[in-house]
Amino acid sequence: MKKVISIFVFLLTTVCLAQKATQFVDSVRIVYKIPELSYAVVDSKKVLEIHALGKHSILLNDSATVNDRFHLGSNTKAMTAFIIAKYVEKGKLKWTTRFFDLFPEWKSQSRLEYANITLQELLSHKARIQPFQGENDPEIPNFKGSKKEKRMAFGKFVLTTVPVDIDEENPFVYSNAGYTLATLMLEKVTHKTWEQLVNKVFNKDLKLNVQFSWPENQKNKDTWGHSFENDELIPVPSTTDYHLDYTEPSGDLNCDLKDYIQFIQLNLRGLQGEDNYLKASTYKFIHKGIENYSLGWYNIYENEKELSTHSGTAGTYYTLVHIDRIQNKAYIIFTNSYSIDTKMGVRIVMRKLKEFYENN
Repeated sequence: MKKVISIFVFLLTTVCLAQKATQFVDSVRIVYKIPELSYAVVDSKKVLEIHALGKHSILLNDSATVNDRFHLGSNTKAMTAFIIAKYVEKGKLKWTTRFFDLFPEWKSQSRLEYANITLQELLSHKARIQPFQGENDPEIPNFKGSKKEKRMAFGKFVLTTVPVDIDEENPFVYSNAGYTLATLMLEKVTHKTWEQLVNKVFNKDLKLNVQFSWPENQKNKDTWGHSFENDELIPVPSTTDYHLDYTEPSGDLNCDLKDYIQFIQLNLRGLQGEDNYLKASTYKFIHKGIENYSLGWYNIYENEKELSTHSGTAGTYYTLVHIDRIQNKAYIIFTNSYSIDTKMGVRIVMRKLKEFYENN
């Protein structure tokens, strides 16, 4: 009887928290002019709360659903690192494998400072690679060929650019291009493209539905991304000629919230010591094996908390994920716009969700 009462109290508390949180989140969404905001709070086994609020676009009447797809931006990095980790476990690579061990013929044409960069350093942004985030980038040639061939040409080019200094004050240099170089190492040892490996790991092995670039919003009722120009949100159709300049492995996947939850729960269970698609020891290394920025995740210790966090945007969507490694909870927020208001609204929502759930 006591067990039944406890379960009832837990369910009642969860329902009340969810209702209270949803009302608050939707009010923030409206105030900060976010067309659609989907969010979830989960632990390693359960979905504590999941909601989709708003509309697919400011110009559409289609209501949000939890099946809507969102562009992940740089939250793709954790997924690319996840794929690479699988092939490290298979013995195809080591975290300490040096780039030029696999591409010795490139070494003479590359800058000497990169001579000993490793897979681990590329994924943790400690290889001193230029950021290539769209601002103040070296001018990139217009490479031709398949996506893999373009990545190869871009990788060669990146290794000729001046390295960025790191020191105690700036212990890493966040670099999209570093993830391209790490992906080239993966492609070399597997003889498969990054696109093929995404399909194998996430879609075939894990039975998820992960896709490339922006969500399809012409043939399907789905999210439209929104850019921000002249103080206005501008809907962006999926037919827009969009390119991520050869750094797709760092930020160009999309999926729906339910599938992303499954990916995050794999990580949560791994951090709790469970061997699943990856070994528990691998999850531990991915999330907290390297200070400041580990492999696809910021590794944060503050106020007696341990967090794995990341945000992502390519200018039309904004996503934010926090994993509380001590409390075994994750907070996921997806939006289909990007502006200063969007970022502010999402941060307010994240803070409030944690207030609701950290002690429950």
